[in-house]
Order: sequence, then C-alpha cells, then structure tokens
Amino acid sequence: MKRRYFIYFSYKGTAYHGWQVQPNGISVQEVLTTAMSTILRIQIELLGAGRTDAGVHAQLMVAHFDLENDLPTNFDLVTKLNSFLPKDIAIYKIVRVIPEAHARFDALSRRYEYHIVTRKNVFTNELSTRLSDHLDFEKMNRAADCLKDFRDFTSFSKVHTDALTNNCAITFAQWEQRGEEWVFTIQADRFLRNMVRAIVGTLLEVGRGKMSIEEFQAVIEAQNRCSAGTSVPAHGLYLVDIEYPDRLFIQS
Repeated sequence: MKRRYFIYFSYKGTAYHGWQVQPNGISVQEVLTTAMSTILRIQIELLGAGRTDAGVHAQLMVAHFDLENDLPTNFDLVTKLNSFLPKDIAIYKIVRVIPEAHARFDALSRRYEYHIVTRKNVFTNELSTRLSDHLDFEKMNRAADCLKDFRDFTSFSKVHTDALTNNCAITFAQWEQRGEEWVFTIQADRFLRNMVRAIVGTLLEVGRGKMSIEEFQAVIEAQNRCSAGTSVPAHGLYLVDIEYPDRLFIQS
C-alpha cells in the first residue's frame, strides 16, 4: 500500500515563475521535484496546496507525495534536501498522512500577508512593496472588515480561470504595523487567482481617499474585475500558513 506524506517548506519567490511547473520559466515545484527524485532515486510527483504567482513568497507551503515504502532510515531526508536545494528553498518537515489526504483539497484555511514599507529600504526591495503615499490604515481596516460579510469575490479574481466557483469564506482581514512595515493579513478557506493582490490594491484606493468604504462594498457587489483597483506587485505577498484537520495525520 502506498505511503503518503506532507512536506512542509518555504521559499523566496524572486527567482521563480511561481510554485507550479511552467513551460516558460523555472518553478519551485520543478526544482523541489527534481531534488527529491534525485535523492530518492525514483520519480516523485508533488501536488501543492495551491499555486503562487511569479515572485510571490511562501513562509509555509505544503505539498504531498507518495512512496511505495517508508521514508529511508539510513539518512535524514529533510537534512539531505536542504543541502541539495538552492538557498531560496528550505524544508521544515515531512510527515506521514493517511493515503486519502490531499494537500490542496483538505486544507481548512490559508493565510496570506502583504508587506508594505513607506520609506526606502535597500534590504527589503524584493520582500516588500514601497509606497510613498499617505495612507489611512484605520479606514482601510474598516473597509477590510467588510470582506467577511461577502462570499462572491469575482471582482478580485483573474478572469477566465478554471475555478468552479468564486465563493470564498474570509474569516480575518486586518492591517497592522510591525516596526517599519505595514502588514495586511487575510485568512480564508480558499483564495482565487490574484485575489489578495487585487484586494490590497483596492484597499489602497480607500487609504488614499479615492474610494469610500461604501464604494469598496459596491466593488465587491459588482462582481466585476474592472470595478476593483489595480493589483499590487507580487514581491510583497507571502503565503504564511495552511491549516489541516488532525484526522489526516498518522501519529508515529
């Protein structure tokens, strides 16, 4: 019987065309699959919890893979992978799960952060977005709180995607200051393609005084991508957490 495992890892997305294998550029999935297949000397197939766009980072991503046998006992696969992989991908742990567990479809929630700095910082150019505007974060938080009252987020989705529904349940959405950064945290059961970047871009219009909270709500109700603001750059976005039910994990 096959053994299924979840692998937990992080990556800096600057050098990659996102998580998913692409015909026109290197992806995190391709690099990690090659590393695992080389070390284990068998062809590994990795299925991720979702896909991140080019330039987006992940403080925590999860994927699953299958083996015919248990993990090797003559070496530590996590240590071996971290030695083999480039410096912008790091493995945290590998855990056994039930054969039916799915990294994407069994996720209970996902959490993203978007990072903004308001003054020039040469050390965060690839890790946050610099904005010189004066922003009303209190007003932006009142607008963000409205997101929890809606389900259909077509206005914040890329068009012509393969999603069967544009409904999402957002349970948390808030801006907070962390040192020199402003960080927007949003958690939901699922996200549409480009959704977080479009939400942030539209909230910035609220913060600049170009859109009222009522107009922000009207954007959501319009269910039209053309009604929302411009998507913010990818390099300020991070996938930071994915939650799964305890029943998936096999205790060692």
